[in-house]
Amino acid sequence: MTDICEKYVRDEYSADGKLERVWFDLPDNFNFGYDVVDHIAKNEPQKRAIVFKSLKGDVTEYSFEDVSKKSSRIANMLMEQGIKRGDKVMLILKRRVEYWFATVALHKLGAVSIPTSNMVSHTDISYRIKEADIKCIICADDDHICGCVDKAIEAVKDTHPVIKYITKGDREGYFDLNKEMEKASDVFARQDTKISDIMLLYFTSGTTGEPKAVLHDFGYPLSHIVTARNWHGVMDNGLHFAIADSGWAKSAWGKIYGQWMCGSAVMVYDYEQFYANEILGIIENCKVNTFCAPPTIYKYLLREEIENYDLSSLKQATTAGEPMPIEIMKQFKERTGIQIRIGFGQTETAMITGILTGEEQHLDCIGKPSPMYRTRVIDEDGNEAKAGEPGELVILPHDGKGYPVGVFVGYFKDEKMYANVWRNGVYHTNDKVYYDENGDIYFVGRTDDVIKSSGYRIGPVEVENIIMKHPAVFECAVTGYPSETRGNIVKASIVLHKGYSPDKKLKVEIQDFVKERTAMYKYPRKVEFYDELPKTVSGKISREQIRRKDLEEIAKSGKKNK
Repeated sequence: MTDICEKYVRDEYSADGKLERVWFDLPDNFNFGYDVVDHIAKNEPQKRAIVFKSLKGDVTEYSFEDVSKKSSRIANMLMEQGIKRGDKVMLILKRRVEYWFATVALHKLGAVSIPTSNMVSHTDISYRIKEADIKCIICADDDHICGCVDKAIEAVKDTHPVIKYITKGDREGYFDLNKEMEKASDVFARQDTKISDIMLLYFTSGTTGEPKAVLHDFGYPLSHIVTARNWHGVMDNGLHFAIADSGWAKSAWGKIYGQWMCGSAVMVYDYEQFYANEILGIIENCKVNTFCAPPTIYKYLLREEIENYDLSSLKQATTAGEPMPIEIMKQFKERTGIQIRIGFGQTETAMITGILTGEEQHLDCIGKPSPMYRTRVIDEDGNEAKAGEPGELVILPHDGKGYPVGVFVGYFKDEKMYANVWRNGVYHTNDKVYYDENGDIYFVGRTDDVIKSSGYRIGPVEVENIIMKHPAVFECAVTGYPSETRGNIVKASIVLHKGYSPDKKLKVEIQDFVKERTAMYKYPRKVEFYDELPKTVSGKISREQIRRKDLEEIAKSGKKNK
């Protein structure tokens, strides 16, 4: 461990040497900008922090001294514009390296960072500006993004004036971030921030209504020491590569906090369109040691001649964000020799469960509880579920009091929703799981994803894993489809590999394939083929959008399935 980990983390081991609990020593004024970035810059100024591959293909390395000075310049620049502790600043920076400098700058200021996906519309931005009273937007030099920002600000200009920065260029109405940064001093005096101050605000999609606004305090980065050290398995002076846009909460898991506190640099690849061969080339040429990506990325990597790449530097591979098909894990292990280990958590939390380094990934297990958290699986009456019995995963406060590190501290402007998820003294994840006799946890689905059909409760992930074993299937989503006689039937929405025809024969073949491998009531009575499945802005398959479209079509036709 680095001295930072040793300073803030206390590990507790069982008699047989297994990590059992992780405790945190939390100073009242902990601030990631000063106590991590500036600390490392002072003691190891040339230690590598970022390896950045630009859109042009140029590779540049940035040290902690670089990050420290650039973030201080931006902090001074923003302070000059009137941005202060508690003010909210939106970052729409895709994978531009400026995201890291700006994020650390906002932490130093005590301002609230609002990382935002570049896929949002001007309506989304307008809503966020009004909802959160955003004072400033820093965005990439991208015509689409700037167009959305301009439309959004025009819509709120009379009530919510906003300062605008662009990474580079002379666009009217914007400051050039890099030019203005160079004018400012690289020395920034420590501000009086508290660990209980709000540091991050993530707007995250719910299943209905407007997006929720999740609040994290300045203690949140410390929770990702466990993410990076015990799950990603990062190495001091190593290089970690996580595939995530800076607007996703997943970037906090794998692109800045835990990695830097554990001494690892982060690989940043700025691309407009994803190509699997380029990812493999980066792992090979930049000597990536640890890698994390959603399951869909691994599917595309396996479409390449992966054996032709030198991946000898790669020691660990992890995944999170959506269910990982068992077949993909098997193929990756067979073709690279590296097992993919699963982790599970939410925008509201750090990693809740995971297969930690040194542990074997088996089937689609999502691991045991993180050593940071005490968890339970409860039934609908709030009683503890038995092994093999699906229930809701909940997190308990530390020893009966105090919210665990990494668990969010509120929903912005929605105390009622926050009180609802923290009811009866525990945090309700709204995720259905079950555990086996060994205490290993298996994901069933979101509470609202579980399909109720003819009195049976069916977890979509189990059926998806079976369908994904069929050689014709590239991607699938399983949802409930309204039925007059069964309540719901199982529907499979499927994207095929190239070369397969979406005909009735293949549909029946896939149905029979599932019948042979699981209980009859779980097979998809309805199968539809698609060119692509709807995704959320974070790239996850959206079962909710599929259900919504089905309901709209049923409403138009007036017919349900028998």
